[in-house]
Amino acid sequence: MGAIATNRGTIDVVEAGGGDATPILFLHGVGSDHHVWAPQIAHFSIARRAVALAYPGYGGSEFIDGVTRDDYAASVLAAMDALAIGRAHICGLSLGGVVAIALHALARERCASLIIADSFAVHPEGQAIYDRSVAASRTIGMCALADARVDALLGSAATPAMRRAVIDTMGAIDPEAFVLGARAVWLADQRDRAAAIDVPALVLVGEEDSITPLALSEHLATLVPGAKLAIVPGAGHLTNLEQPESFNAAIDGFLQ
Repeated sequence: MGAIATNRGTIDVVEAGGGDATPILFLHGVGSDHHVWAPQIAHFSIARRAVALAYPGYGGSEFIDGVTRDDYAASVLAAMDALAIGRAHICGLSLGGVVAIALHALARERCASLIIADSFAVHPEGQAIYDRSVAASRTIGMCALADARVDALLGSAATPAMRRAVIDTMGAIDPEAFVLGARAVWLADQRDRAAAIDVPALVLVGEEDSITPLALSEHLATLVPGAKLAIVPGAGHLTNLEQPESFNAAIDGFLQ
């Protein structure tokens, strides 16, 4: 679809599908962009409107200096307004899960449900990961950082083509946008916000995720009232990309 004008600048959007079913909206991670959701857009657009958007500074979205996780959430709301989406199922991975929790805190009435994948309420190693990520992005650069990180991001079933795609996407991110995204995700502590979630919630995690391991998703699922926990076999941190059929099936079951 391309960039759309909102009251928070231009936001890059991909969408497909339609009909009367509640739309589903996808939020990407810090080292990715909205195109990572291609398998989900193709699948979920069969039955409903499916939308993926890029945060400020990512993809073709307008860079905004100093943005926070709450600013990302506000940009999501602005995009929903511009697209005439009143309410949606919100699915976020990693940073996207952090933004989904922030979005619920800002406007819970806009959230039909939350699907939080490979994410957390608070990360015990968040400060150290943030420090390493920022230092690497500013010294070796995004391409070298992507090459160094890809094996940690992906599980054992990842193909060489998938590995190459992850490196290319991460390597193309604006370093300043990445630093802001890293701050938004790794320094988050949203335990109180998670405990206040009052819409149906699904917590997903890759069986082989070493970046946000199972224990963090288990903790999140205990914080969110009534949340369901699902483990995606054979996937690392990028569950939606690595095991799209299992990922999509888990969401289908939850939505039904």
